[in-house]
Amino acid sequence: MGVTEVRLGADHLSGCAALSAAAGWNQNEADWRLMLRMGPGWGLAAADGTLAASTLVLPYGGFAWISMVLVLPAHRRRGHATRLLRLALAHLEKEKLTPVLDATPAGREVYRQEGFHDTWRFTRYVANGKISSSHKSQIRGLRESDWPWILALDRAAFGGDRALLLRSLAARLPAAALVAEGEGFVLGREGRETPQIGPLVANDARIAQSLLNRARQQVSGPLYLDIADHAVLDRDGLVVQRPFTRMVHASAVAPGDRSEVFLVAGPELG
Repeated sequence: MGVTEVRLGADHLSGCAALSAAAGWNQNEADWRLMLRMGPGWGLAAADGTLAASTLVLPYGGFAWISMVLVLPAHRRRGHATRLLRLALAHLEKEKLTPVLDATPAGREVYRQEGFHDTWRFTRYVANGKISSSHKSQIRGLRESDWPWILALDRAAFGGDRALLLRSLAARLPAAALVAEGEGFVLGREGRETPQIGPLVANDARIAQSLLNRARQQVSGPLYLDIADHAVLDRDGLVVQRPFTRMVHASAVAPGDRSEVFLVAGPELG
């Protein structure tokens, strides 16, 4: 049976959430609502109205994330993911934005065939339970007055402007919205399965570890942590779930300065 292209909107939120659930991914309706606010999305609707497939693009200045390339199990192996991926690439070419994405091992070869190449990697870990610590540090809760330096630090590390994303995450999980003033910050969000901590951006590994430790003290586990493979962080007691590869289209280089990225926001957000 055929499918029809649709522009995703608020009326598709339940179908979008169903796609995440069918894939075993962590996004809830709040994630989808935020992403659709950040950038355009497209889907394929089956004859009965079921949302069978999706993709989104999230602009961050000179580049954009291709996100949520999902297909319901009953509709796979029909070329739906490639069709929507090419639609997203055509849109970004028209907008003159460099496509970037984070690929699972299963998706990596598909993206390579569409002109993407590897840059750096990160791994999703599951942290079970809070940690206890009596160590006192300069870590404190995020204040409104922190936003100018947070956004400047993040822009240098991530490579683009994601003020809307960061402010939204800070409001969604305030317990994880923490800073080391002028030196680093961490945020988080609730998820369909479990909370996720990230992004975490910091000037050095000592600050990053202190931010992560405090976030784990503040938020009940289990937690998802997407740790950059180059990051010097304590992984003791963490359970590996899956690896990801950051990929960029054509001859472009990965945006930002990865040395200050310790946790990513998630493969769907960057």
